[in-house]
Amino acid sequence: MNKCAHLIAVSLSLLAMAAPVIAEEEQPVLVTIPRMSLDTALSAAQAAIDSCRKAGVQVAVTIVDRGGHPQVVLRDVLAMDLTLAVSRDKAYTALSFNTPTSQLAQRFTSPFSVAKTPGLVFSAGGLPIQASGTIVGAIGVSGAPSGKTDEKCARAGLDAIQDDLEMAEM
Repeated sequence: MNKCAHLIAVSLSLLAMAAPVIAEEEQPVLVTIPRMSLDTALSAAQAAIDSCRKAGVQVAVTIVDRGGHPQVVLRDVLAMDLTLAVSRDKAYTALSFNTPTSQLAQRFTSPFSVAKTPGLVFSAGGLPIQASGTIVGAIGVSGAPSGKTDEKCARAGLDAIQDDLEMAEM
């Protein structure tokens, strides 16, 4: 092996050994994930319930956190029991795809698509919740006669907290 090839081989070996060290230094030990406070999530859920009441319907609202876990669940007096599971699944779906569920309704239509996965609902009424461009949760509403009304109520819930989320320090 000539000197130039040997020098290149040694340099590449040193770089290969240094790469994991560089990568380890760039990775933090802990990762901070922004989360909504309980009061913020509760305000959104209550605003969604209030909006649907004004429309003459009683619904269930679920706010899920960034991990997809229910943070707040409210069911109005006359909302059917099924609305609890559906509102949760709408919120989880909106979170998972970071997209309003109304935009997903026609996206997955094949018989073996992701839409057949338990826990996902592709009908209107779920919205992701973002703070300064970072997803922090989602809201799902179920129980109105149409998904359009569910989504309108979810939007009212999101609108009730959006300014606070945008002004929050990350």
